[in-house]
Amino acid sequence: MFTIKSYHGLSEAGYDKIIEWVKSILPEGNGQKKNFYAAKSMMKPLGLGYQKIDICPNFCMLYYLENAEMAECMTCGHSRYKPRTSRGKTLVAY
Repeated sequence: MFTIKSYHGLSEAGYDKIIEWVKSILPEGNGQKKNFYAAKSMMKPLGLGYQKIDICPNFCMLYYLENAEMAECMTCGHSRYKPRTSRGKTLVAY
């Protein structure tokens, strides 16, 4: 189910609706988790976590491994982060 969600860009709400439908056709007492949050929490103890990797908005490079700390693209020079608002204290990647 996670692969389908990823390949098709499903939102968490869309994933939850599909899970709701799947649970309705499975027999009582099945082991299907009730929503995305519950399914995701099951993955971490299995060592099947994930790592978010930022990418240049122009698809020039990944901010990964030796480039993980860079603040702008080495190819096109585009900033990695959105401009801060007056309230924003954390950096938000494009």
